[in-house]
Amino acid sequence: MNSPIRGRSDSRIDGGELGSAASLFHSLSDATRLAIVLRLARGEARVADLVGELGLAQSTVSAHVACLRDCQLVAGRPEGRQIFYRLARRELIDLLASAETLLAATGNAVALCPNYGEPRPHE
Repeated sequence: MNSPIRGRSDSRIDGGELGSAASLFHSLSDATRLAIVLRLARGEARVADLVGELGLAQSTVSAHVACLRDCQLVAGRPEGRQIFYRLARRELIDLLASAETLLAATGNAVALCPNYGEPRPHE
């Protein structure tokens, strides 16, 4: 599979490959899903653990874990009546590290972006 990010030798952009990359970034674009991924980067956790650590409702955490599982970014390991979740791919940690490097290099540019930045109070 050619990489839409690293480029192609024939310099054409394949919409399907680009769509897959966009879907990956979209799966991480929700703050709750990103918080779950960052927590799981430190090790396995149950939904109950995530609820306590993130301070969110069980239904919210379960829905976001299911989304990440459907995207094959998170995997579950059953143990008795519990499921311990972990990151399914080590490459996700590399992606997060690259994002941190990019954010450090760009400063507040993304946060101030009128389309994707944090909403600012009206003056």
